[in-house]
Amino acid sequence: MDWAALRDRFILPEGVIYLDGNSLGPLPRGAMERVRRTVEDEWGQKLIRGWNEAGWMDWPARLGDRIGRLIGAAPGSVVVGDTLSIKVYQALASALEMHPGRRVILSDTGNFPTDLYMAEGLIASLGKGHDLRIVAPDAVEAAIDDDVAVVMLTQVDYRSGRMHDMAALTKAAHAAGAITIWDLAHSAGAHEVDLAGADFAVGCTYKYLNAGPGAPAFIYVRPDLQEEVRPALSGWLGHSEPFAFDLSYRPGRGIERMRVGTPPVLQLAALEAALDIWDGVDVGALRARSLALSGRFADGVAARCPDLVPALETGAVRGSQVSLRHPEGYAIVQALIARGVIGDFRAPDILRFGFTPLFIGEAEVDGALAILEAIMATRAWDRPEFHAKKAVT
Repeated sequence: MDWAALRDRFILPEGVIYLDGNSLGPLPRGAMERVRRTVEDEWGQKLIRGWNEAGWMDWPARLGDRIGRLIGAAPGSVVVGDTLSIKVYQALASALEMHPGRRVILSDTGNFPTDLYMAEGLIASLGKGHDLRIVAPDAVEAAIDDDVAVVMLTQVDYRSGRMHDMAALTKAAHAAGAITIWDLAHSAGAHEVDLAGADFAVGCTYKYLNAGPGAPAFIYVRPDLQEEVRPALSGWLGHSEPFAFDLSYRPGRGIERMRVGTPPVLQLAALEAALDIWDGVDVGALRARSLALSGRFADGVAARCPDLVPALETGAVRGSQVSLRHPEGYAIVQALIARGVIGDFRAPDILRFGFTPLFIGEAEVDGALAILEAIMATRAWDRPEFHAKKAVT
């Protein structure tokens, strides 16, 4: 892989080491031109004709197939649109309806909170006595029993970076008769994904896929389940004939029924440009380099910053991030940002750094280590402005 050429396809500010691609990927150079063309040439000149002449209405399925290649999904099994929270709700509501005799949703403490919030809200709305059972990540497999309707997990823990064994847990869930939902927010574009027979998967496109702030989410439904699934959110674009304007809902064919609202055209334009970068990327090579870079950083921290404690337990498989613990984690991250190293903080005490080989190399790792070591050695983080909490951490 020509990593230097890939890095040149992104706009990165001078003097910044960007280790936050796991929260918001940087701007692809091609996205500016693609969005400009959509705004000026398509929206500006074609007006409403753009839906047909520029193919806007087809983008959710077409871009879904391109994401599908990165997550090991068959063509016609992924569609893009709406938000990740909406897609979690869709998947969970559909899964529970497929399993009316069971009442337990099993998740873990490493799941992203919005997934749990959506589950709580759905349970309250249904009023059928469902129970959200939350266990420690390493206790999930043992907790799968005959009461579990759905196992809902995020593959990579957003805080620690711990990676679940998707194949093993999917197999265990299916053996117990449960349905699986996997959140791939920290997986898609970060490493190879083997869906291993998973029933549903969801994810976002603004992290490792670099589609921009607020970029739309995606949902995967296993092909043999698609005609069985009833979408809980029966939006007009999931209708079998949206422009028939029937007064009653009829689900569309296959994955199209998981569409809800009008496609966000400008954001899909940016996503299309971002996915162009992935056309030449070997995801296996990406994973190997990510592990090498994150390992280099983790080893450097262990040797040079003894006050920072790894958030990931020894022996656990990690995603494309390194997470560290310190009681003053927020202030340390702010001090790093002031010195041009951008990571992020996750409550209560985690410093989080993402390693994306598309634009991060050894020089960035070593540069970040040197700055982190200096900040820790001099306690440069202990200044009032670095302790003042901002709205987004």
